Amino acid sequence: MADENAPDTASTAPKKPSRIALVTGSLAEPRLTKIAGEIADAALDPVVVNVGVKVAALMTAEIVERRLKLPEGTDRVLMPGRFRGDLDRLERFFGVPFARGPDEMADIPDYFGQQRRAVDLSKHDVTIFAEIVDATVLDVKGIVARALYLRGEGADVVDLGCMPDTAFPHLEEAIAALHAEGLKVSVDSFDLTELARATRAGADFLLSLNEDNLHIAKEGTAVPVLVPAKQGDLDSLCRAVDACLAAGQPFYADPILDPIHYGFTPSVVRYAELRRRHPDIPMLMGIGNVTELTDADTTGINAILMGMISELHIQAVLAVQVSPHCRTAVREFDRARREFYAARQAGALPQGFGGGLMALRDRKPFPAAPEDIARLAAEVRDRNFRIDVTEDGIHIYNREGHHVAADPFALFPHLKVEDDGAHAFYLGVETARAEIAYKLGKRYAQDEGLKWGVVGEIAGSPEEAHRLTFKEAGTTLQAKADKPAASGKAPSSDP
Repeated sequence: MADENAPDTASTAPKKPSRIALVTGSLAEPRLTKIAGEIADAALDPVVVNVGVKVAALMTAEIVERRLKLPEGTDRVLMPGRFRGDLDRLERFFGVPFARGPDEMADIPDYFGQQRRAVDLSKHDVTIFAEIVDATVLDVKGIVARALYLRGEGADVVDLGCMPDTAFPHLEEAIAALHAEGLKVSVDSFDLTELARATRAGADFLLSLNEDNLHIAKEGTAVPVLVPAKQGDLDSLCRAVDACLAAGQPFYADPILDPIHYGFTPSVVRYAELRRRHPDIPMLMGIGNVTELTDADTTGINAILMGMISELHIQAVLAVQVSPHCRTAVREFDRARREFYAARQAGALPQGFGGGLMALRDRKPFPAAPEDIARLAAEVRDRNFRIDVTEDGIHIYNREGHHVAADPFALFPHLKVEDDGAHAFYLGVETARAEIAYKLGKRYAQDEGLKWGVVGEIAGSPEEAHRLTFKEAGTTLQAKADKPAASGKAPSSDP
């Protein structure tokens, strides 16, 4: 009979680490072996497997089936990030899960760290109001077109900005047209008559009411956004809040964010103070006074403002993108609200949650050291040019030589492609990208465009924009068929 007091050896025995086969070729094996040693721990047992080719990323699934010999006890297999073979086929053949790793070998430690904390950018808790500042002078068709674009950028509510001393005879028609497209509508005006017309026409929100004109909210169902009766008068705003609470009137409260050097810091304090006084009320922050009126890239500004919004649990933001340097403000805030929400839910810093606001620089711009590239260059035996960027400049190399410079013009005399226009054009494009990456501190990968974070994305549905999927391989300009030297790349930094 079993002893009921005996220890449960199954539960007390140390858990076996997960054995991961890191598939690579001979060029990358030494460096990958070093990384594998650095990431091994009680939960992870990485084993480097050389399949007997120089560059594993260029293999087909058929080649992998013929050459790959998995170590005993392998739990799963990590292929190079740029491997284009059929992973489902390999899973069926070998009977263990296959996955693609990061494009760059230097990112493997982060890859395994992120796997332990899956990134879900589908959720957020901030509503984005996007203003059409010149709605008054646009016809209804133009208003709808602009509104649909803003919705594609991430807006939840389209705000119709009314201009002083400018008639808006088609206000009601515009509201109806936007509702017909399934859009929510707010109207922003200093003219009480326009606000009254808006709520009677079915507008969803009114910007902006205060304690002196709050009676307008009773003329329809629109939710008012409350502001101070006088600039900076937080007590006035609180009285309007109290009136709405007493009447059961839904609202947002906005203390107003002022421009830098015109009260910016005190206005930030007002947001914190309003949240202290009213821990649970809905709040809105308008960001245009800072983004539009500051000569700085908006990704960084929006990140800081989103940090305040996240910490204070502000439920809505009014974004404006009038100035050319603010043309992706809505898109940036859409990404920011998702990344910061995920970080807050994880109790973490806003790092490693997609990096959508990292437009000009990358946290790890140079995945390989100069000596790594020098070693790889010494192994190359064909005429295909490889291009890499490290902290010492742009590297271009093939079997005929390895050259490094900060300026592509210094590299061109060594390439001997004066008589091959297509090849020269290709190398010009690639070395120009490499120069930009080198000067800014961005990640460069040959045959791929530079990544500019969310500001470089094509607008589309939020579901597509925030689904972390593997992208198809890019294409390389092919040299003319009668030229022996190809312009393709054998990726040198894949596992």
